[in-house]
Amino acid sequence: MTSLSNLFRKYTGALRGLKLAYVLNNLLNRRALAHNRELYKKYGLRKSIYAPVGSGDFPAHHPDIPWLDRPAAMEALRQHPEFSGFPAELQRQLLHFVEEGYLVLKGFFSEGQVERLNADIERLLESKALDFNYTGRKIMESYKVSSVADEEFFRNPDLLRLLDFIMGKPVIPFHTINFIEGSEQRAHSDSIHMATEPPGYLIAAWTALERVGRHNGTLFFYPKSHRLPYVTTQDYPSGNTAWTIGPHSNKHYEDHIEQLIEKHGLQKKYFEGEAGDVFLWHANLIHGGSPIRQPGATRRSMVAHYFCEGVVCYHEISQRPALLGKQNSER
Repeated sequence: MTSLSNLFRKYTGALRGLKLAYVLNNLLNRRALAHNRELYKKYGLRKSIYAPVGSGDFPAHHPDIPWLDRPAAMEALRQHPEFSGFPAELQRQLLHFVEEGYLVLKGFFSEGQVERLNADIERLLESKALDFNYTGRKIMESYKVSSVADEEFFRNPDLLRLLDFIMGKPVIPFHTINFIEGSEQRAHSDSIHMATEPPGYLIAAWTALERVGRHNGTLFFYPKSHRLPYVTTQDYPSGNTAWTIGPHSNKHYEDHIEQLIEKHGLQKKYFEGEAGDVFLWHANLIHGGSPIRQPGATRRSMVAHYFCEGVVCYHEISQRPALLGKQNSER
């Protein structure tokens, strides 16, 4: 797949704010957008599949939201024919996901798997096959060069089956981000970066690759925040125009989220876990990276994001359709 993404991983200049640059990238990757022709017709979107796209193109959302987001979700989950076949702890976690917006899979990955992935990421960084992006914290798309990241983690068959069940549709492995240190990222919801129509068809799986806690900048999150209305670029001063992305859109978004947290009195929690534990969260759960209290402490981890089949997938904050190529469709 030809792409400008390699340039943008390090580049922070004016091109990142030009919608025309993304249109050019879309044209270069037209095969990864071809599936949108039928989806745009299905959801009444009358525009080119290469054009910018955002929440403003969907004045009324399609009612087919994820089954676990619907009013009778708890009862539907209990009555689902597959639910009784899950272990008791997983049943409890699934009910918790509906109520709180997240669940924890303790020891999902083995010590050996974690060791293999950590060693592979270190090797790929040393060889320059992988590198940090412009943030200096994020290692993007390790699955493209690491068979361990791809086959044992990103496309782990047991994980994919569980995600399919939770979402009610087959998931599409979209991308991965690896960390050596904590992100210390401000509170946000993934839905501003990876949105869908109908809303909610995204889920994230965050894997601890070493012990995580307050000392090394673990995840923080706000239970039940997934039930708040989805925040879009229309809800805060994004600075977007017909031709450009607002240069301070992300900061203004994060400021808006802080105001929502205070307004609704949301209570912050922290994830503390061991290597191999997996934290799954809802597309709209507010979360972030806590401060690193112990200077120099690592927080090795990997987050994977999954869209779902049969919905429009796009990036709200940058107003561009998601590129879903052959590598994403393979399971």
